[in-house]
Amino acid sequence: MPKAAISKAKETRPPALASIGAMIARLREDRRMTQAELGEKVGTTQSVIARIEKGEQNLSTETLAKLSAALGQEIVQISRGGTVNFRIHGGRKLSGTIQVRTSKNGAVGVMCASLLNRGTTVIKNAPKIEEVSRISEVLESIGAKIEWIGADLRITPPERLDMKSIAYDSAAKTRSVVMMAGSLVHRLERFDLPQASGCTLGSRTIKPYVYALETLGISIETSSRYYHVSHKGLKKGREIVMYEAGDTVTEAVLMAAALIPGKTVIKFASANYQVQDVAFYLELLGAQIDGIGTSTMTVHGLDRSVKKDVEYYLSEDPIEAMSLIAAAIVTGSAITVERAPIDFLELELLKLEKMGFKYKITKRYKADNGKTNLVDIETKPSKLKALDEKIHAQPYPGINMDNLPFFVVIGAVAEGETFIHDWSYEERAIYYKELAKLRAETILADPHRFYIKGPTRFKAAEMVCPPALRPSVIIMIAMLAAEGVSILRNVYNINRGYEDLAERLNALGAKIEVFRDL
Repeated sequence: MPKAAISKAKETRPPALASIGAMIARLREDRRMTQAELGEKVGTTQSVIARIEKGEQNLSTETLAKLSAALGQEIVQISRGGTVNFRIHGGRKLSGTIQVRTSKNGAVGVMCASLLNRGTTVIKNAPKIEEVSRISEVLESIGAKIEWIGADLRITPPERLDMKSIAYDSAAKTRSVVMMAGSLVHRLERFDLPQASGCTLGSRTIKPYVYALETLGISIETSSRYYHVSHKGLKKGREIVMYEAGDTVTEAVLMAAALIPGKTVIKFASANYQVQDVAFYLELLGAQIDGIGTSTMTVHGLDRSVKKDVEYYLSEDPIEAMSLIAAAIVTGSAITVERAPIDFLELELLKLEKMGFKYKITKRYKADNGKTNLVDIETKPSKLKALDEKIHAQPYPGINMDNLPFFVVIGAVAEGETFIHDWSYEERAIYYKELAKLRAETILADPHRFYIKGPTRFKAAEMVCPPALRPSVIIMIAMLAAEGVSILRNVYNINRGYEDLAERLNALGAKIEVFRDL
């Protein structure tokens, strides 16, 4: 076949083939199979599997069925409506090795920041989860070209943005969309962003955005459905004191400051992992940022627009790492958690160590971005005792606010009473009370103070996920330890933040069946 014909054939292949191929590659790797081994199981060769995983091979329904059987998971399902649910056979020990995936919070931050770049941004090894899909839909709706190249996400912004066509329903499903204000102000003087939701965790004000961005000359007004953003020119040489050390608001300010010439000083900034991901990406575009990883950052902004073709390697997700550690503790299992970002887990591990958690750090090395410090952690079955002091979250380097819920389910299996002070959200602690349905002994003192007494012998139950990501995951973890068969319904929130979590836990010895209501 002539080269031109081959090139044309590749261009006309359905983009879905690349996504399916990337899924097959990840499932195969999670199961520790080589391409040759998978080929043998489905009756083909290593080279054919390699082409499938690259999205270069057309797939018949028969081949898909064989791949599904070999990998122990349906690759493609016909949508039948209804909610997705888990049937969890509890009381099983976990064993083996699991790698921490890249962070969804880092991914959506870099996706929003990519609008600053008029060239192509490739986010390497991006997580294929619901929240990334929602931001992708928003970017596509305003004219960006979004492509999955294997496990990598390629974003090419348009010459002109079509904000009137923004996908309202997709944007409203994630609070991450408000970060786009920081990048869009460099393309437009006036635009509207849909009011966002995300997890239901009580009142979550937009005032920190209003106060921070107004210092740069940006106005944000709200209506019942939209944030109305406008400016008449961005202000240089400003010093911003953040109203709160929030992650997404710090990211939005970094984006805005990146293309404002001169110095912008940000005080009381979040130094969290996703903020660092965005800062590293902005440096790749040419901005200079001093103080990354601290609460005071100075941005030396560019005096020109940026048009670069760049690749950015996301860092691994400390929240997923903590999820896997919690699953090991609660089920009394010995597993190895590889690629854990240690700088964002040190205080969590110290608290667990003082509770009696036995573990070993076996390796230290850099993430693919060359910045983030990673370790491998070997967990050991441990008998835990509740701490005398309360456990509470703080801005980095304190216990991460998204990691605090895991101390609830860990406290359930520790001897004594654990006091969790969840001061940052008005309603999240209310969802911790759901563990009582699995026979945990709990006291909700008020919307912020929660007590749980152990050790708990969890019992199976049928429950519906609460409308919040981390509380949903701790219920799932408790069900892994609960004797009998539990049903966890409407797991959208879990899938919003984790990629293939059920399948990856199954590879460690869990038994989680995914089914859909008719």
